[in-house]
Amino acid sequence: MATFPITKRGAELLKAELQRLKSQDRPAVIAAIAEARAQGDLSENAEYEAAKDRQGFIEGRIAEVEGKLAAAQIIDPASLDAGGRVVFGATVELEDEDTGETVKYQIVGEDEADLKLGLINVGSPIARALIGKEEGDTAEVQAPGGVRCYEIVTVSYR
Repeated sequence: MATFPITKRGAELLKAELQRLKSQDRPAVIAAIAEARAQGDLSENAEYEAAKDRQGFIEGRIAEVEGKLAAAQIIDPASLDAGGRVVFGATVELEDEDTGETVKYQIVGEDEADLKLGLINVGSPIARALIGKEEGDTAEVQAPGGVRCYEIVTVSYR
């Protein structure tokens, strides 16, 4: 199985989700199945079917999260020293060369990406255009509306 990068924060979020699934969600669905089973005829019991479906989802998610954690290469952005280059985990402030608008993004793993929080997937077009560049460099990003040019204002590792 190939490894995939994830920030320390992202790994902690996955571990917390796994803990919640095992300690809260799994026992709750087991109780719901037992309650539905106590009602009698299972062939026409919608609560039983719903609880079994939920149990399947929870067990599948537990297996998925455990697999991701096993294959994760955890990277702590605070311990990076990439000499000012944009790398996985770096926080980058960009200025759109056309509009002058500035944005700040952190390059993270697929599971932790959230554009509203400024967290972009390492596999996204903008992240791929930024990787390896330094402060002052220009990155050309192929966007749906055409090519966008961004100047890298700052690169930090936090």
